[in-house]
Amino acid sequence: MSFPWSKEYTPTSPAMVWIDQRLPLPRLVYGAVGGGYEVPRNLNYFWNFGFLAGFCLIIQIVTGVVLAMHYGGDTSVAFTSTEHIMRDVNWGWMLRYGHANGAAAFFAVIYMHIFRGFYYGSYKAPREMIWLLGVVIFLLMMATAFMGYVLPWGQMSYWAAQVITGLFGAIPLIGEPLKEWLLGGFAPGNATLNRFFSLHFLLPFVILGVVILHVWALHIPGSSNPTGVEVKSNSDTVPFHPYYTGKDGWTVGLFLIIYSLFVFFMPNALGHPDNYIPANPMQTPAHIVPEWYFWPFYAILRSFTQNFLIFEAKLLGVMSMFAAILVWFFLPWLDKSPVRSASYRPLYRKFFWVLVIDVLILGYLGGAPAEQPYVLISQLATMYYFLHFLVIVPIVSSVERPDPLPFSITESVLGNDGAAKLEAAPATPPAAG
Repeated sequence: MSFPWSKEYTPTSPAMVWIDQRLPLPRLVYGAVGGGYEVPRNLNYFWNFGFLAGFCLIIQIVTGVVLAMHYGGDTSVAFTSTEHIMRDVNWGWMLRYGHANGAAAFFAVIYMHIFRGFYYGSYKAPREMIWLLGVVIFLLMMATAFMGYVLPWGQMSYWAAQVITGLFGAIPLIGEPLKEWLLGGFAPGNATLNRFFSLHFLLPFVILGVVILHVWALHIPGSSNPTGVEVKSNSDTVPFHPYYTGKDGWTVGLFLIIYSLFVFFMPNALGHPDNYIPANPMQTPAHIVPEWYFWPFYAILRSFTQNFLIFEAKLLGVMSMFAAILVWFFLPWLDKSPVRSASYRPLYRKFFWVLVIDVLILGYLGGAPAEQPYVLISQLATMYYFLHFLVIVPIVSSVERPDPLPFSITESVLGNDGAAKLEAAPATPPAAG
């Protein structure tokens, strides 16, 4: 349990007593998401995105498993099997559109979840491990999504595989052998499709395993909250069920409405029309772009156009693209401020919103043609992105004067929390004599 006053599970019916004594699964569920898990009472709607991310993962696994039953992982039939799913399989069109738009929804939810962590300092001690596991989940998601994009074997699928795997060829010494090992040959082909299909099917279950570790790590220190103040008494918390299960349920309903609008009314709005053309190795698309959720990192990749010393521009772009995510691993130690929440950090809060604008600009530029002035703006936006994490955050955390924090979570919600102060105050020793 996260807090010493969390409630223990006590089964009442004979059947639940019998099950709990032999397989304590009810106890586990009660302690993880039931009334036995106490959470801060002041969580806002940005904390719902963690639950939504898990919901999106379940959608992707369920739709993906059913789609795999009808998909042909061979270059000669991959495109036609995708069309077969759309036209001949019962509800196949809905499964495919649900899976494709579900990936976009998953990334949208995860981006909100990550930037909530940036704003409220969810990466700070004692929650570093939660943050690190979250970054691992994001990297696994990117790999899974890229491999899934290749599977329809349309024009954009083929050339995305050609371009992205070709980036590994820029690595000195091992680049070309690594590229050939990934592709199973010198160019994307049947071996590539088989490998990507296998990994695309396997990695979601790896993600699910890391998510379980992520939630497990969360239950050790407990959830963070918008104030960044740690729990001081039982007046600061409420049971996860029914308070936050109800709140999460309302959010899931709203999410499903938006998700259904895309699936049923504009299923191809986020896709690329070239992917409805069979893959043709002899015809390069006019404008090769990945899915929208890769655009910020694609803009960083393309922002390097000149060699620097012994480093080729291509290699610098690859290194920077990966470094743009890997820098998040070091964020708990780059940000030395004792205050977690940006609500009480006026200077950091300004730079946070500059970062949000910068990432949105990178996202737009990643989908734009690789020409001026987009390349120049990408270079400036990339420069600021790394300056934010490597220079601005450490300096701001050292020189900033935060605003006064509330004494407790309850005080931030209801005003002066005398009960919490009384419980937190050290016992007064009796007077001598």
